[in-house]
Amino acid sequence: MEHKILVLNGPNLNLLGDREPDQYGEVSLEQLEADLRSEFPDTDLSFYQSNHEGDLVDRLHEGHRSGLSGIVFNPGAYTHTSVALRDAVRAIETPVIEVHLSNIYSREAFRHFSHLAPVCVGQISGLGTVGYSLAVRWLRANA
Repeated sequence: MEHKILVLNGPNLNLLGDREPDQYGEVSLEQLEADLRSEFPDTDLSFYQSNHEGDLVDRLHEGHRSGLSGIVFNPGAYTHTSVALRDAVRAIETPVIEVHLSNIYSREAFRHFSHLAPVCVGQISGLGTVGYSLAVRWLRANA
C-alpha cells in the first residue's frame, strides 16, 4: 500500500535554521524535507508551510479530500491560539500527528496548552526534527 502523507508547517517554520537555532536547531525546512524524502523514499510525501491560519485550514481540508494516509502537523504558535485549526483537525477523518521541535512543556507557561492535541491521534514534542520522522513512521504503520 502506498502511503500519502502531508507534512504541514505553520508560522515562522520557514525560518528554520536561522531562527533561534538554540531552540529549534540548525536544520532548514528545505533540509528537513530532503531528509524525510531520503528516509522514506517509498512514501508519497508532500510539504506545505504557511504563516497564514486560513491557508493551513484549507490544506487540512484538501488533504482529507485527496485521500491522504495522514498528516504530520507542526502548527507553531497557532498551537496555543487557534480554535479554527482545532476545528479543522476535528472535522476531518485523516489522522493528524502534532509535532513540535522544542519541548513546549518546558518553555513559557502560555506554550504548555495545545488546542490541537485533544483532536490529534498523538503529539511529539521536544525531539527536534526526529519528531517528524517518528510521526511519518507511525502513520506508515497505523494509517
